[in-house]
Amino acid sequence: MALRETETSSGPAEASPPVIRPAAAGDLDRIHEIELASFSDPWARQAFARLIGDRRVQFTVACLPDGRVIGYLVAWFVMDEGEIANLAVAPEARGRHVGGALLDDTVRRARARGTSAVYLEVRDSNDRARALYASRGFTEVGRRRRYYRRPVEDALVLRLVLPEP
Repeated sequence: MALRETETSSGPAEASPPVIRPAAAGDLDRIHEIELASFSDPWARQAFARLIGDRRVQFTVACLPDGRVIGYLVAWFVMDEGEIANLAVAPEARGRHVGGALLDDTVRRARARGTSAVYLEVRDSNDRARALYASRGFTEVGRRRRYYRRPVEDALVLRLVLPEP
């Protein structure tokens, strides 16, 4: 799965960081709303629904203090590697470090479980997402030609190597 990220690594700071918690069935409408606003080739609502409660998947949301979902991240871990499959932030919350908070939470969880590396794909043209990942230490390790469909574009494969504890 490709990572599709629409967050920036810089922007005004929020008064308080978002609350990161596991996604719940009641979040699905809002998650799908953000997905549709963020991507030209969005996941179906049912794809997200299948992830709720799956212990093999990390499916987290970022919320405002009032509980409103403003972003989400989907990742899975197999043996000692992880893959971030989907990350998006609501248009009205972009530039407020929400994507960074979700990413930092996932990297922290990956370290805690002994993961050696985390991978993701990002559109070659998505400079904002690439800057976010670079700020967290992700480096390019490959390219998937014509990976994305709408519009057709290459995906860059990024990796974050996590040192042994």
